[in-house]
Amino acid sequence: MPASFPQYVTEAITGPLPDPPGVKLKKEGLKAKHPVVFIPGIVTGGLELWEGKQCADGLFRKRLWGGTFGEVYKRPLCWVEHMSLDNETGLDPAGIRIRAVSGLVAADYFAPGYFVWAVLIANLAHIGYEEKNMYMAAYDWRLSFQNTEVRDQTLSRMKSNIELMVSTNGGKKAVIVPHSMGVLYFLHFMKWVEAPAPLGGGGGPDWCAKHIKAVMNIGGPFLGVPKAVAGLFSAEAKDVAVARAIAPGFLDTDIFRLQTLQHVMRMTRTWDSTMSMIPKGGDTIWGGLDWAPEKGHICSGKKKSSNKTRGEAGENSVSKTKPVNYGRIISFGKDVAEAPPSEIENIDFRGAVKGQSIPNNTCRDVWTEYHDMGIGGIKAIAEYKVYTADAVIDLLHYVAPKMMARGAAHFSYGIADDLDDPKYEHHRHWSNPLETKLPNAPEMEIYSLYGVGIPTERSYIYKLNQSPDSCIPFHIFTSAHEEDEESCLKAGVYNVDGDETVPVLSAGFMCAKAWRGKTRFNPSGIKTYIREYNHSPPANLLEGRGTQSGAHVDIMGNFALIEDIMRVATGGNGSDLGHDQVHSGIFEWSERIDLKL
Repeated sequence: MPASFPQYVTEAITGPLPDPPGVKLKKEGLKAKHPVVFIPGIVTGGLELWEGKQCADGLFRKRLWGGTFGEVYKRPLCWVEHMSLDNETGLDPAGIRIRAVSGLVAADYFAPGYFVWAVLIANLAHIGYEEKNMYMAAYDWRLSFQNTEVRDQTLSRMKSNIELMVSTNGGKKAVIVPHSMGVLYFLHFMKWVEAPAPLGGGGGPDWCAKHIKAVMNIGGPFLGVPKAVAGLFSAEAKDVAVARAIAPGFLDTDIFRLQTLQHVMRMTRTWDSTMSMIPKGGDTIWGGLDWAPEKGHICSGKKKSSNKTRGEAGENSVSKTKPVNYGRIISFGKDVAEAPPSEIENIDFRGAVKGQSIPNNTCRDVWTEYHDMGIGGIKAIAEYKVYTADAVIDLLHYVAPKMMARGAAHFSYGIADDLDDPKYEHHRHWSNPLETKLPNAPEMEIYSLYGVGIPTERSYIYKLNQSPDSCIPFHIFTSAHEEDEESCLKAGVYNVDGDETVPVLSAGFMCAKAWRGKTRFNPSGIKTYIREYNHSPPANLLEGRGTQSGAHVDIMGNFALIEDIMRVATGGNGSDLGHDQVHSGIFEWSERIDLKL
């Protein structure tokens, strides 16, 4: 079948397709100007084997992550062992070396036919971009950000590659395009590069001003994602929970001799990077027992079509459904999620004695830290009943002390009272935008580009897991569900507006308020812009993942987003794009957050 056939059929159904952005901008006469640097997020970059155990014979420099994932099916336990990091150090286990694939191929496609950066790269090529002025800053996304430098010198490579591209392109500053967790990684880089050696890159206080034109963040989880809490607490988020409800025993039994979920938890809990996405800012940002910035949000499937500017109301329709207490990130039981705060009796879990072991001995083969908690500790967690963002941090320290102890050396989740306090010079604060200042680079621009209009996980209803086969004692309670179209509660998850992974609040708040104008977090007054893309699913199957998607990864093929990036790369700025483009309630929600600026 000729390659043009799907397009021919689609055009026969829908009329002529619009030109891809690269073709459109080439017709306008735009040409490659500023070098472009891509920074992939968690899990989208390929990883290959450089040294392994006997079970991995024949896999030298083969992809263990990305590509076809063939080894997962052929040798699942061997694969889990090689993909895990050392539980004490967060670095390589003895005798195993897995490294990031380098070059544009590292993250152009995640798997055959599943693009990540490929569409953006192809469009940039139309106007003259190639490897000399386009660079994929691939890194081992399992490691904590500072450990990518300790083990692989990735931050040093990024620094010298950006310097080389700027000097070989006539001194034109780079446009940086991070996606997802890459957004936090680049925040870390901007602090590292200007910090004195040996802990930092020694670039001096004006390195960013000299080398960076704009940072165009795509789907940035600046303030973390509630999904990370569900992932670390019970190795599940909405998609896993729904799969379990459809086939209850499936995820708790041995597929390919693999206790799937437990092995996934054991492996992912060795990846320190996952802790970078725990919600930051505590109850100040995410809300308490009786309030949240998004209070009153209506989860209607109807499309919004407005382009609001600052100060215009985002949520003005009246809903018949119960208001959601989004600040309660974890509630044990639907009644607890809906109860007035005065009726919730917490029994504090923090001092609870971790009692005898859980009854199921087979779990020992797949050690998760729940074994050390025992029945007493598990009961104490359920009796605390409800966890806001502040309490969630204590909860994770209680259920996964080893993991969180490693994480505490690399990440921090608070809000700085005094940004000049020397303690904030430590690298564990560098990826938290509420504990750091942006660089002194008044000509630089920062964009937050993200999708809206898709239900996105914000808080969860849990229950104790009584299954004798399971080693994970808590589950999302998928039976807590409301059929009403306007209800935000679906299969045990309260949803809010976002891109299916990152809620609007996390993606937009820094650019909407905390960095807007000259603030203590943005002392040089770097200009910030919000560009929201209203999700529109593909019109038919031949459109693949669509050209107007707002979903977290599929947005990388969104023509409007690609055009915005290309206009900036060819010399444009925020006012050329039309400043902010907003469809959500981000400005209204940001105003409700009482943060010292």
